[in-house]
Amino acid sequence: MEENYAVCDEALGDVRISDEVVANIAVIAAGEIEGVSYVVGDSKPNEFKNFVGIKNYSTKDLRVEVCDRIVSVDMAIAVKYGFSLPAVGKAVQERVRTSIESMTGLEVSDINVRIACVDLK
Repeated sequence: MEENYAVCDEALGDVRISDEVVANIAVIAAGEIEGVSYVVGDSKPNEFKNFVGIKNYSTKDLRVEVCDRIVSVDMAIAVKYGFSLPAVGKAVQERVRTSIESMTGLEVSDINVRIACVDLK
């Protein structure tokens, strides 16, 4: 299976950013938003989740496409009970966009957030 990369042309050579790195940035950024319980799924080792401080960490329910330095993201999250679903979704979109653009230099065209469940805990 060939890995996809965003290529940033530099004077000294290419800088390649894998799609998985962009996906990881999106998951971590979403987890920073108040009201997000977790990004849906749980496939990474507990040590890593504990290190980054996220309850559930996964790229299983996350799709990232990078084409000609333009990023498209689809993700599913669980929102804590009592929070406004539209407000949390919008905050996730903004944080993910800002994080990806500032860390990678890529442009984000769209971020589709699916509220998969409400966490009653």
